[in-house]
Amino acid sequence: MTTTLRIGLLGTGPWAQRVHAPALAAHPGVTFTGVWGRRPEAAEALAASHGTRPYATPADLFADTDALAIALPPAVQADLAVRAAEAGRHLLLDKPVATSVPEARAVADAADRAGVASVVFFTARFGAAEGEWIDRAAAAGGWFTAHADWLGSVFAADSDSPYAASPWRREKGALWDVGPHALSLLLPILGDAEQVTAARGPGDTVLLTLRHTSGAASSATVSLTAPSAASGVSVTLYGSSGTTSLPRRQDGPEVAYARAVDALLTAVRSGERHPCDARFGLRVTEVLAAAEASFEGAGRSGGPGRGDAPPLT
Repeated sequence: MTTTLRIGLLGTGPWAQRVHAPALAAHPGVTFTGVWGRRPEAAEALAASHGTRPYATPADLFADTDALAIALPPAVQADLAVRAAEAGRHLLLDKPVATSVPEARAVADAADRAGVASVVFFTARFGAAEGEWIDRAAAAGGWFTAHADWLGSVFAADSDSPYAASPWRREKGALWDVGPHALSLLLPILGDAEQVTAARGPGDTVLLTLRHTSGAASSATVSLTAPSAASGVSVTLYGSSGTTSLPRRQDGPEVAYARAVDALLTAVRSGERHPCDARFGLRVTEVLAAAEASFEGAGRSGGPGRGDAPPLT
């Protein structure tokens, strides 16, 4: 590896434009090698705006990089992440890693086989204040229940969100778009999910209930169709020391993304796995797939990385 990590970007959509590309271009530990996108004209424009170059194919970009950042729909991300790992490139993934368990497992297995580092970017998990809160809460323990609300208005009638044009978000809804954020907080604090159920609400609203390995129970309401006046994020834990709530985000997602880049750099240089790696991304996909399956059936969840979607009770 060169002195700085040579990193390329796969994707040119609103999230790549707003967060990935600016953060990569500004990061002192990164050489922003270039951009590939499914629309060549968009890749050319995004690359030009950040002083780098467009690439004609993903393979061409792989050849000139040490790592790949991916800002693409989950189904597209999974295939390219496997190919990048097989080429020996480290991975900075977006959530969810995939929306099917086999695809998510293929990414995690490819990273393991190749011995490459991986980090999955969750905005709250990598926020400075939020990350410190998660660490303190996990160390304190003693929590018996928690509730999270992750309510967006992307698809509300009065929405002007640039993500409203996202086909995968419209197809998969809040469970898969913002559900990963809730799990990225609840799982490290309360432990892995042993049981998962889900119920549908209005629009794409979903109520999740989970039992964790710590014995705690938690719930989360997620939506992309909440009215704008009702949108927002809140997480509260209840335990032996009282209650504590997720602090309000103080910085934009670009700052959190820079911290995710820091985490990847540390994992690459130390050889130590980050807790929020592709294997954790697989577990998030397993839990969400189990929740989705519970709309029609029930069973009991298995341990991390076992089976297809964990069955439910």
